[in-house]
Amino acid sequence: MRIGILALQGAFIEHEKILEKLGVESFEIRQKKDMDRPMDGIIIPGGESTVIGKLLRELDMLESLKSMINNGMPVFGTCAGMIILANKIENDEKVHIGTMDITVRRNAYGRQLGSFRTVQEMKGIGKIPMTFIRAPYIEKVGKGVEVLAAVDDRIVAVKYGTQFGLAFHPELDQDNRIHEMFLDTVKAAIQNNESAIK
Repeated sequence: MRIGILALQGAFIEHEKILEKLGVESFEIRQKKDMDRPMDGIIIPGGESTVIGKLLRELDMLESLKSMINNGMPVFGTCAGMIILANKIENDEKVHIGTMDITVRRNAYGRQLGSFRTVQEMKGIGKIPMTFIRAPYIEKVGKGVEVLAAVDDRIVAVKYGTQFGLAFHPELDQDNRIHEMFLDTVKAAIQNNESAIK
């Protein structure tokens, strides 16, 4: 199994370290040609969604990434990564990859709650630590989107097919269970592809 990590800006190294700890090979996606390398899943990390979106366009990577995800490539977007995947951004007219049927609100918690940490229930895992940094939250989900977690009645984690979107930063905590959940989805996708080839 090999995971490509979008490394244009933001907290990509932290994701690399967790995958290394879990014994999973990864590499950084920095330019269009990196997307030609074999991979089984993609991580879009936290950072500045406007900067990541702008760089994806400037480096001519946006449509390729969108096409890969639409063709079933598992993807895991955290914080800004989730905003990049959303098909509607409440306080921004620009949509980036737009493959996930969710409406998100950027910097939704305002300055006072700009960053905070909590422990909450996540579907399929149990109680986990959640670190929010100038985080978005999900205002609305479309048909087929599974809500995995909410904090104070605000949706903060979803799954849509093989796409995961999280408003918080699991890569900043020592708990690896969310990454393991994503990797289980990647494994299932690999097995499905192998079955289809047979």
